[in-house]
Amino acid sequence: MKAIWNDQIIAESDETINVEGNAYFPPGSVHKDFLKPSDTHTVCHWKGTASYYDVVVDGQVNKDAAWYYPDPSEKASAIKNYIAFWRGVQVEE
Repeated sequence: MKAIWNDQIIAESDETINVEGNAYFPPGSVHKDFLKPSDTHTVCHWKGTASYYDVVVDGQVNKDAAWYYPDPSEKASAIKNYIAFWRGVQVEE
């Protein structure tokens, strides 16, 4: 799987975990130089509190386009710190 935005590969892995139709990438497979921490947080009733990153490529910012669960519930422990994408980031095989 690859996550691509603005013609740049943000993440690439054969070991993603699919949860509710979203591919969660292992932390080591994500190019963190394209991620900027965001102050945004949301709560999922079964996964816990998500934290977000802005995706930044060539000076263009895609606000809150990546998210992860730093301290997920026990049911979602498999995706701890794994990163998923949306808001125009293409995730493809």
